[in-house]
Amino acid sequence: MTATISRTIHVAHSPDADDAFMFWAMAQGKIDTGDRRYVHELGDIESLNRRALAGELEVTAVSLHAYAYLADRYALLAHGASIGDRYGPLIVSRKRPPTRPRAALTGRLVAVPGELTTAFLTLRLYQPAARHVVVPFDQIEDYVAAGKADAGLLIHEGQLTFADRGLHLWADMGEWWYQQTQLPLPLGGNVVRRDLGDELTRAIARDLKASIEYGLAHRAEALAHAQGFSRGLDTARTDRFVGMYVNAYTVDYGSTGRRAVAELLSQAYAAKLIPAPVALAFIAADS
Repeated sequence: MTATISRTIHVAHSPDADDAFMFWAMAQGKIDTGDRRYVHELGDIESLNRRALAGELEVTAVSLHAYAYLADRYALLAHGASIGDRYGPLIVSRKRPPTRPRAALTGRLVAVPGELTTAFLTLRLYQPAARHVVVPFDQIEDYVAAGKADAGLLIHEGQLTFADRGLHLWADMGEWWYQQTQLPLPLGGNVVRRDLGDELTRAIARDLKASIEYGLAHRAEALAHAQGFSRGLDTARTDRFVGMYVNAYTVDYGSTGRRAVAELLSQAYAAKLIPAPVALAFIAADS
């Protein structure tokens, strides 16, 4: 029997400026969600990945790397993606970049934000011979600056602040991915548990898309809300960060975004970095 559309829905996402921007209208009652009431929960992306593996969360942000292990229980919402168009996670170091940074990472210790993050997957595609240590994403800059790792893999706001710590850019995974594939790099998305039923999952997709579109249409208000989740970024950098990861692909993956996800997971399987091919299913507002 199809799940009733009248209910409370628990939504989990990361406490970052881009997610705060996407979910602002939904969280603040700016859009009509009918009989659906959303309860929001915040957690870092690796924690959300792990909780989704356990099936705990109804709707949640996840890394697209993690989705390779979730596809049997969750469907991808066609809205809310974080996709970098020729930019993405950054490999940084205290040392100036060598002539051949990819080769130079062989055997080097890299601080990474989690083994289920897409950032980590791209690192393994880029240089599988690098060693790694998991460090909370917001501690990686300090960890590398202190000399505890040879390099760090930065996500979120660290992509804009690493130079403030005296760190040097070695490689941008989004640019590298584009050079390999001519595609943007899909990093994160939102998923919905399949057991909620078709009617409710489509309604959730409509609400999420409406929230994103409302935020983009009321950018100044949404950005002011997002500023509270920017972990010390000034207004200009918050604006830039949100602009990087709340874009046309966020409203809807579109054919290019979907192809990028398929290519990423296909390459991951070919490299034996995920255990099986992934059958992609997207739930769209107009499906």
